Amino acid sequence: MAAQHDQADERELLRQTVRQFVKTRVEPQAMAHDESATFNVELLRELGALGLIGVTIPESEGGSGLDATASCIVHDELAYADPGFALGYLAHALLFVNNLNNAASPLQRKTYLPRTLSGAWVGAMGMTEPAVGTDVLGMQSTAEKRADGYVINGRKTFITNGPEAHVFLVYAKLADRITTFVVPRDTPGFSTSAKIQKMGMRASTMCELIFEDCRIPLDNLVGTEGGGITNMMRNLEIERLGLAAMSLGIARRCLDTMVSYAQDRATFGKPLAEHGQIQRYIGESYAKVEAMRALTYNVAATVGPTQRNRLGTDAAKLFCATAAKEVADAAVQVLGGYGYCAEYRVEQFLRDAKLNEIGGGTLEAHQKNITRDLTKR
Repeated sequence: MAAQHDQADERELLRQTVRQFVKTRVEPQAMAHDESATFNVELLRELGALGLIGVTIPESEGGSGLDATASCIVHDELAYADPGFALGYLAHALLFVNNLNNAASPLQRKTYLPRTLSGAWVGAMGMTEPAVGTDVLGMQSTAEKRADGYVINGRKTFITNGPEAHVFLVYAKLADRITTFVVPRDTPGFSTSAKIQKMGMRASTMCELIFEDCRIPLDNLVGTEGGGITNMMRNLEIERLGLAAMSLGIARRCLDTMVSYAQDRATFGKPLAEHGQIQRYIGESYAKVEAMRALTYNVAATVGPTQRNRLGTDAAKLFCATAAKEVADAAVQVLGGYGYCAEYRVEQFLRDAKLNEIGGGTLEAHQKNITRDLTKR
């Protein structure tokens, strides 16, 4: 019982630490980076200094030694102020750092973890491809083994942090088996495209990764040859939880905004909050936020380095992504013309929320996975 209290206290301290950081450092810069479509790398380094990049990394490797629940707390709180920055953080902390740590050799940990845990180097992960999208098993990037290393050819697209990243985790087919490699930016034969312009999550950036006879040493194999699918699937679960938590943060912000606005604004001789139509938007949004919170954190408690819950993480991401978009849409409607304009930022949160119905697994992919898992039972 004492251990449970200690864990609860630790998580509450983490939440208050992140919340204060968000209030003083994240919120003031959020609109500017959405408007300029730039990722705030210096802010990421501030998170590194607080030990928040390595939340899921063991203390023995320089991390904080916490769990999936702690990761959700950070993503939830960051997304409350700046979903785009939270997405860039997710791509760095989960798609690169957490993923690498789970599969890396001691040499790779020594080479890449200190620099990426501090934020001195930005990391990214290359999985999605132009021709196959969600069908990751159909990827066409190839790796060929030579005596002195591997040669990678192919393209990846929609890669978050691609324009800024110093190092990449990349999936390619080696003898038709998906394999993971670590590729520093200065590797011969590697380049990136111009930034891809997008609808939302503009405070994170993305581009294509281009491999043209890209040569890496044998030591850059991550895990085992053909072991990439295991690395990928294991990391997808915590990624989906991070995205579910981001959806929760978006929805909490939009709910708070519409409640505050409905109290302050009067129409037809009474506060907006006294109109039944507005009460419906607020009441249903609150119920969705509470359902999102319960589902995300309950599933997070079942996921860890040796614990899998694909069904739960698919369900959390599926439900939370759509619920967040619905709450953001309700906030725009409650605020009316003000909601459609930039001042209250709910239009931005609506744009940002849409990404979570696509990235990290489309709604359709989650529906397929859940049905397949349930019918196997």
